[in-house]
Amino acid sequence: MAVCDDDLTQFEAEGAAPLPTPDDQGYVDNEGALIWFSTYGSGTPVILLHGGFGHSGNWGYQVPELVSAGHRVILIDSRGHGRSTRDARPYTYELMASDVLAVMDTLYVEKAVMIGWSDGACIALILAAQHPHRVAGAFFFGCNMDPSGLKHLAQPTPILIRCFSRHAKDYEQLSATPDDFHAFVAAVRIMMTTQPNYSAHDLSRVSVPVLIVQAEHDELIKLEHAEYLAENIPDAKLLLLKDVSHFAPLQRPRIFNAAALAFIDEVLPED
Repeated sequence: MAVCDDDLTQFEAEGAAPLPTPDDQGYVDNEGALIWFSTYGSGTPVILLHGGFGHSGNWGYQVPELVSAGHRVILIDSRGHGRSTRDARPYTYELMASDVLAVMDTLYVEKAVMIGWSDGACIALILAAQHPHRVAGAFFFGCNMDPSGLKHLAQPTPILIRCFSRHAKDYEQLSATPDDFHAFVAAVRIMMTTQPNYSAHDLSRVSVPVLIVQAEHDELIKLEHAEYLAENIPDAKLLLLKDVSHFAPLQRPRIFNAAALAFIDEVLPED
C-alpha cells in the first residue's frame, strides 16, 4: 500500500519507515567532528543528504527502493545531527560538504549521485560546484542558494510543528548531547538564515547535471527562487512535484522516489 502522510501525523508519531540492516556503518573523524555513515546494497553509489534538524533515518522510505534499483546507498548524518558530533565552530554548509567528502574517501567512493533534501540539497550543490569530479549529478530538492529564496512565515504551520516534534524526539534518542536540542536548533538556524550566499555568477559555474525539484506546496522555499536556480545553473532542469510540500519524501514517497530514480537513470552511464 502506498504511503500517504500528507499532514505528517504518522511521521510525528513513529518517524519514517525503519532503515534496513546496513552492510556497513561507522564514524569518520573530520574537522573536529565524528561523522556517522551507513551503507546499503551494491552497485553505483548514491548519497542521500537529509534536511536540517533531521537525520539519516528520515530516508526510510527511499533506501529500499534505491537498493532494489541496483544502487549502493550511502547515508550520512550531517555534523551535529543524528549520531554525528560537532565542535564549537559555527555551522557552515561548506564544512558539512567537507564531511561528505571525508566519508566518500573513507569508503573509496570516487564519484556519486547526490540526492539532497533541504539543507542536504544545499550541501549537494556546493559539492557539485566545488568538487565536480566527485559528483555525477545533484538532485536539489527544496532549498535555497541565497537567503532571498526563503519564505518568511508569520508562524509555523501544523506540519512544521509535527516535523519539529519528531526531530526533537529523535535528537534526544540519537545525539551524543541529548540535552542540547535547543542550542543545536539555534546554531543551525543561524546558518539557515544567513547562508548560503551563492550569486548568479557562482551558479553559472556549476558543470554537473542538476535537477531543481520544487514541491507545489513548499512551506519554506519560494517557487520563483527554484525557477531562478534552474535559469542560472547551466543545463539545469526544473521539476514541480504536485500535491506535496517540503516533506515530500515522507508524505508521498512514491512521487519523490520516482523523480529521484528517473534522475539517477538519466545521469549515470549505462552499463
